Amino acid sequence: MSYSAFIICLNEEAYLGKCIESLEGCTEIIIVDSGSTDGTGALVQSYIDKGWPIRFMYEPWRGYAGQKQFALEQCTRPWCLNIDADERLDPALQSVLPELLTVSERIVGWKIARRPYLIGHGYTPENVHERKNLRLIRKGKGAYDLSQKVHEGIIPHGEVKASDTGSLLHYRPLVIDEQILKENKYSTLKADQKVAEGTKANLSKLLFSPWLYFLRLYFRNGLWRCGVPGFIEAATGGVYAFLTQAKIYQRHALKRRPNVDDMDRRRT
Repeated sequence: MSYSAFIICLNEEAYLGKCIESLEGCTEIIIVDSGSTDGTGALVQSYIDKGWPIRFMYEPWRGYAGQKQFALEQCTRPWCLNIDADERLDPALQSVLPELLTVSERIVGWKIARRPYLIGHGYTPENVHERKNLRLIRKGKGAYDLSQKVHEGIIPHGEVKASDTGSLLHYRPLVIDEQILKENKYSTLKADQKVAEGTKANLSKLLFSPWLYFLRLYFRNGLWRCGVPGFIEAATGGVYAFLTQAKIYQRHALKRRPNVDDMDRRRT
C-alpha cells in the first residue's frame, strides 16, 4: 500500500514499538523526534535495522500543529496517515485501508474513529461512537492550521468522508492523577488560544459546557456502555471543559482587576 505514516514523538520508548508494528505494509514511516532522552532513538534504530521503511529525523519543537505540519511535509507517498506514537491501527482498519486508498480522486481525505483504552475496561467497544477526525489525507491536499495550539487538525482542500470501518486504538492508560495534569495542560493551551482569538468570558459556558461535554460523551457517544471507567472518562472530559472556561474567565478578570492585597485599604 503506497502511503506514508507520519509520527511526532518525544520520549515514547514505551509506546512507539506497537505503533510501528501496526503499520505493517506501509511503504514509508516518517518519525520526527523533538529531543527524546529515553531509549526512543535506539528503539527506532532497531526497527530500521530490521528493514522497516523508517525515516527518522530530529526537529526542534514547533508546537503541536507546527511539528505535525513539518512531519507531513516530509511524506512522499500519494496518501499520508497522521498517527500518534501511542496509537495503533486496529485489525479492521488494517483490512479496510486498501479500499480507502483507492477511492475516486474527488475524495481527498478520510476521518477515522479513535478508541481509547480505559483503565479497568480496556479499549472502548466499536459501538461506542467515538469522534472521527481527519487522519488520512492525499499528499498536497491539506495542511495544518498553525494558529491552533492544541487539538490541531488538518484543513482539507476538497471532499472528506468518514470511514465506517476501523479505528485507531489509543493506548496511554493514565491514572486519574496523571490524566488531570494532562487536562490541565491542554485546557491552558486552549484557553490561551481562545483569549488570543478574542473570545470573551461567558458565564453560561462556564456553567453549562462541562455538563454538556459530559452528557455528550456519556450518553450520545455511548461511554455508558463501559461502566465506571466510561463514567470516569466522560467526567474527565467535563473537567477539561470547566478548566478551559474558568481559565478564559480568570485571564480576562486579571486584566480588569489585577490581584492586589487590599486588606489595609478595606480596614479604613
